[in-house]
Amino acid sequence: MGPEKTGDLLGVIEQRALQNRARVAIGVRDPTSKMLKSAKDAHDAGYAHVVLVGDKREIESIGTDLEIVGTNEPEIVLGDLLKSGYVDAAVRGTAKASGTLSHLKRILDQDKLHRIALLKTSEGKPFFIAPVGIDEGNDLADKIAFIRLGVEHIRRFGIEPVVGVLSGGRMGDLGRDPRVDQTLAEGDFIVNRIREEGISAKHYTILIEDAIKEANFILAPDGISGNLIFRTLVFLGGGDGMGAPVLMDRHVFVDTSRVGGHYTKAIMLASALVGRN
Repeated sequence: MGPEKTGDLLGVIEQRALQNRARVAIGVRDPTSKMLKSAKDAHDAGYAHVVLVGDKREIESIGTDLEIVGTNEPEIVLGDLLKSGYVDAAVRGTAKASGTLSHLKRILDQDKLHRIALLKTSEGKPFFIAPVGIDEGNDLADKIAFIRLGVEHIRRFGIEPVVGVLSGGRMGDLGRDPRVDQTLAEGDFIVNRIREEGISAKHYTILIEDAIKEANFILAPDGISGNLIFRTLVFLGGGDGMGAPVLMDRHVFVDTSRVGGHYTKAIMLASALVGRN
């Protein structure tokens, strides 16, 4: 399956989730009926056996027949359930980001967590983007690590990655600002380096509208701009976010935004990744 088949990706993910029906835990803090319904929808669709992790009394006051692991600290228990093997995968859900990810790093002995988000444009085209954490992708080594890890994970779906590297301006903008000049130079360097490793890549400068026509994996200049691209597309631009898998070999963890409240597709993605490491 080549890069032109990226549109089939969502179908591939759905079929693998249905085949796996993995046990997927999702963090629940300040539950809402909308959030719990999205988890139930994933369960009822057959994507996963969903386990809710949060305050049992609060969850039951809204109502659900899903399995509940009661805790006042879903940020801690999510990682513990994943490491213990009680669940096959975990989704952050509405658990707090900093506590969840820092505990995950500690118990899984990870120096750094790399996440790659799966998004869909308003026209329905799926693509991956990284970095999306505001403290990620701040040096060349980290950007190249994102590409290597992301490419490896995308290939697990039978998709050949085509990387579109972004920077802070057009080539004609050289000399206008030192920071822009630096991002342009880094973009060229990154593309040359990863092409040496047999990865298809092109430097699109600031032209994300051109990159999305050809690439299925967008590398933002840094985590702040990547996060802004994600938020603009999903919360303002009519697109959709399906979660951001943490790029690990042995465990499956899908990060999500607490804004929006829809977690069906993130659960589907987590279940599809089980057994693909």
